[in-house]
Order: sequence, then C-alpha cells, then structure tokens
Amino acid sequence: MANETIARRYASALADVVLSSDDTETVKSELGMFSQLFAANEDLQNVFGNPSIAAANKERVLNGLLDKAKPSKTTANFLRVLLRNGRLTDVAEVNTRFDSVLQERRNIVSAEITSARELPPDEKREFELSLEKLTGKEININFAVDPELIGGVVTRIGSTVYDGSVRTKLENLKEQLVNG
Repeated sequence: MANETIARRYASALADVVLSSDDTETVKSELGMFSQLFAANEDLQNVFGNPSIAAANKERVLNGLLDKAKPSKTTANFLRVLLRNGRLTDVAEVNTRFDSVLQERRNIVSAEITSARELPPDEKREFELSLEKLTGKEININFAVDPELIGGVVTRIGSTVYDGSVRTKLENLKEQLVNG
C-alpha cells in the first residue's frame, strides 16, 4: 500500500477526533511542528525508521520529545499511535494529508493562480468569486507570479489545470502552423 494511502487513513482518523473535540487548530499546529522537527533532524528519522532499535528505546525518545514540547493530549496520543504502528517517520506526509482532509470536510478547495504580473485586489476577488461559483465550494487561493507566461493566467484546482496563458496559446498556434 502506498505511503500516501496510509497517510490519508491516519489523517482521516485524526480529523475524526479533532473535529469532534474542537481541538483542530491546536493539533494542526503541533503536528506541523513535529513534522518540521522530523524533517530537520536526520537522527530522529534514523532512530524511528531503524527496525533494529528496540521499540522501548524509540518510545523513550518520543516521550522525551513530548515532555519537552508539551503538546496536547490528542497530538501526543496520535504520535504514540504512529510510533506503535511503525509510521512515525511518515508524520510529514500525514500532516500534509491531515490539512487536505480538514479542508475537504470543511468544504474548502485549494487553488493556485499563476499570472504574468501581480494581480490587483479587485481581480483577485473576481477570480475567487468565479472559482467559488465553478466549484460550489469555498476557495483557498494561492496567487503566484511567473513572468514567462507573457500574459493571461494558469489556474490549478486539484489536478485540473485551466491554462489561459499567452505562452500556451502561442505554443498551440505554432503547433497548428507547423502541423498544418
């Protein structure tokens, strides 16, 4: 089974717990902190990913981290479950999936809009309203600038891309001229 699928299952289970306890933002923040800690510390990845290190020793290391960080009970218990199931090294992937599961359950969609220039606030708002109408959901948009687009915008919602850039239009026109 792929790590992404496993991470999604853990993230969904955690979302079930935090949404019922109204502990969402705290756990989200703490899980992000632990994710960064593991990403920045290769020794932690090696300790928790090494099958030759006894489970009791791994638990001692995790308990030491939990004592210093003092996370909420929910986060601490979740990290212990990941450890018990040999998935603590997947905490970064679980954290990413956790955020997307929370957005799905809140009926929020993430989108990315890349334009050739910085868009004024009124245009950004127009894009937001159009995408909300298109998807029927609340939109969380990340705006980016790529001067190589020449003009127009590229919008990405999940795996769907709407490419209205001048660069792509010119490339398509060139292909049509070459291929007749």
